[in-house]
Amino acid sequence: MYSAEPFKIFVVEDDPTYTKYLTYILSLNPDFEVTVYEDGKSCIEKLHTKPDLITLDYSLPDMSGEEVLKAIKGFDETMNVIIISAQEKIGTAVELLKLGAYDYITKDEETKDRLLNSINNVRNNVSLIRQVDQLKREVQGKYEFEKAIVGSSSGLKKVFSLMEKACKTNIIVSVTGETGTGKEVVSKAIHYNSTRKSKPFVAVNIVAIPNDLIESELFGHEKGSFTGAVARRIGKFEEAEGGTLFLDEIGEMDLNMQTKLLRVLQEKELTRIGGNEVIKLDVRIIVATHRDLAEEVKKGNFREDLYYRLLGLPIEIPPLRDRGKDVILLAKFFLNEFAKENSLGKLHISKSACDKLLTYSYPGNVRELKSIIELSAVMSDNGTIEENDITFTSVKKEEAFLGSEMTLKEYDMLIVKHYLEKYEGNVQLVADKLDIGKSSIYRYLKDIEN
Repeated sequence: MYSAEPFKIFVVEDDPTYTKYLTYILSLNPDFEVTVYEDGKSCIEKLHTKPDLITLDYSLPDMSGEEVLKAIKGFDETMNVIIISAQEKIGTAVELLKLGAYDYITKDEETKDRLLNSINNVRNNVSLIRQVDQLKREVQGKYEFEKAIVGSSSGLKKVFSLMEKACKTNIIVSVTGETGTGKEVVSKAIHYNSTRKSKPFVAVNIVAIPNDLIESELFGHEKGSFTGAVARRIGKFEEAEGGTLFLDEIGEMDLNMQTKLLRVLQEKELTRIGGNEVIKLDVRIIVATHRDLAEEVKKGNFREDLYYRLLGLPIEIPPLRDRGKDVILLAKFFLNEFAKENSLGKLHISKSACDKLLTYSYPGNVRELKSIIELSAVMSDNGTIEENDITFTSVKKEEAFLGSEMTLKEYDMLIVKHYLEKYEGNVQLVADKLDIGKSSIYRYLKDIEN
């Protein structure tokens, strides 16, 4: 399917009779926009107007076809050039094709058919490129900060500020936050607002790949390197060349693989499994995890040297329960998106429904809210989501907590233990948070140990 844009063709030909012949052939297609030049210099001066195709006579009065071709490719190596020549020397044709000509056509009775066939092939390629470029622009627009991440809370504004800093350099970014907070969305937004936005964004979920396959998945392998390796495979690092590799749930990677990853990050090169070729890398790394990697280092589950290598610019996404009225902004956003996708017309959320949404803690965060809103839209009867249309599918944390039916002392000990873990054993800070004395904390600690 062709683009609606005109297909711009430069015809570079000094023979007036042949020029008329070519322009007549091309004018039969109303989508073609044809401009004629009698010499190479005139054509080169207009390359900035970016033609989709140039038909180039090999013998021109001021320059040879080879010289003009080199000048065109020097300006933009992606420009499509079809050489049209009275010469039938195979050596000349081969040399021009090596220099980047798309095709070499001789002037004879078959010129018309060969030329139109070649132009159609070029046009198909150009149309695909335009479609890909359009998709890229749409994706980049989708991941503008305010479009990709909805909200205005202070915690989110801090995230925006850090994301802007991340976009200006190639520093490794570590995105942390609870499951469902939008770590991949943040990572994509950073990529599509950086200088690497025209290159690939490759996402890898470490949890989803078996340990015995993760090395091949990341670094690739050569044919025959292990049982089942029936062909060479390019790894995710190579797929992301020039762009960004997003390693989700990096905290789940086993120690052996962590060692191999560290080496690749340090050396900025890799060797495929079973291969000898050293492959240089230019890849930006963004990692994400819901775990506290510093705590995982203490437990011996994560390499300390890799931790510091990956720390880079840390961005912590706050849980939805700490984002206040962002819940309503997100709810309305998800509702509008769902309505558009399903042709439901304009949907609204009543005030009582909004009030109900604000009472919930959202253990599944943004992902859970999206599911709740979509279900509410389906359950709604009159174009407005009411309080009764909203169903919270997961158990509230406080309900699960109270449902344990422990003694008051056991509840107290559990609370103190939680705060000590949260604030890394800072007794004074925990005492301040719970509004009790340090001596009480020490007593609880003694009871916990016993």
